Amino acid sequence: MKRYFILPLLLLAAVMQAQTADEIIKKSENLLQGKTSRGTYEMTIVTPEYTRSMKMEYWWDEVNDRSLIRTIAPKKEAGNKWLKIGNEMWNYLKTTETTIKIPPSMMLQSWNGSDFTNDDLARESSITDDYSHSIIAEEEINGEACWKIASTPRPEAAVVWGRLYTWVRKKDFLPSVTQYFDEKGKQMRSMVYADFKMMDGRMVPGKWLMYNKVKDGHRTEFIIDQVDFDIPIPDRVFSFRELERGN
Repeated sequence: MKRYFILPLLLLAAVMQAQTADEIIKKSENLLQGKTSRGTYEMTIVTPEYTRSMKMEYWWDEVNDRSLIRTIAPKKEAGNKWLKIGNEMWNYLKTTETTIKIPPSMMLQSWNGSDFTNDDLARESSITDDYSHSIIAEEEINGEACWKIASTPRPEAAVVWGRLYTWVRKKDFLPSVTQYFDEKGKQMRSMVYADFKMMDGRMVPGKWLMYNKVKDGHRTEFIIDQVDFDIPIPDRVFSFRELERGN
């Protein structure tokens, strides 16, 4: 092969790989969320000092980038809600019947005492848009062949993480592990997906475990009880009237 053909071919290969990684990440996200979804889950926060569990119901609309989360149990927290529209989020507290908008200064604080942040919820649909993706390896996780995908922030994106690594299973495009690193390259968190099973006609991880790599012994577990994908959800669900309805 003549030398002057090598560089264009290498550039073409890089572009094709980037597009493939983008498609893998997008397909993986769509399998987890669908265009719309509604479900219930139990969230358990584990620390060396205590364990705290809550049951929640959620509605998700990927097309219009909005979601609503409502606490069902325990009784003292039932009715607390979070409404997300775009990158903005509001919290309704039933006990005081007040709604607050989460300011930018609080976006990196813990969401509801968990190992997730308010920013995680506000930017839950932006990974494909805010990051560039590339396949950097092929590895096995728990006996399953996976693509290892590196995600780096786009220059214009105002994001928290300096880099993400995601292992996506080749056989079904579902995520196996996601690692989160800060801008200095320090690992802050690790999400492990487990208990893969059929829900509403598709295979999904029934258990999500977020391990805090900064605070020893801290983790947050999500157990998905039930989920329906690609269903019609009325606009009123994502309204302030619904947020403050108090149920």
